[in-house]
Amino acid sequence: MALRMWASSTANALRLSSSSKTHLSPPFSISRCFSTVLDGLKYASSHEWVKHEGPVATIGITDHAQDHLGEVVFVDLPESGAPVSQGKSFGAVESVKATSDINSPISGEIVEVNQQLKDSPGLINSSPYEGGWMIKVKPSNPAELDSLFGPKEYTKFCEEEDAAH
Repeated sequence: MALRMWASSTANALRLSSSSKTHLSPPFSISRCFSTVLDGLKYASSHEWVKHEGPVATIGITDHAQDHLGEVVFVDLPESGAPVSQGKSFGAVESVKATSDINSPISGEIVEVNQQLKDSPGLINSSPYEGGWMIKVKPSNPAELDSLFGPKEYTKFCEEEDAAH
């Protein structure tokens, strides 16, 4: 019995399945630490991501963060128009395990909040980089993006952080 439970948990951790459907990660991702890290994004050491496109930056929490949190059951986000500061909390995520602050990887003004998260907080688990985005910000200091990790650096950071625990 213990061996079966170990095999099952190992298969889940490695995302192995006996189903006939094959699930392939997108070709633009790095999958290590059992989490997905996407190219084209910047990452904070507090496990938030930012995608800067034109005058707006989209922010959310990483796949690594949602995986450690477990099932997200509630999200507390600010209103549009509120200011955010790099490294400072702008909201919170409550999961079945814990409540965690969400820090902004950049400074600016919130121009949009993902209203879908009020009714469907689980989008953070199922789609952390797409449907689970949290806020869109007009950056006040785009140079702050240079202080964030790229995909390879963030992957290495996660590996080192997980090894230390």
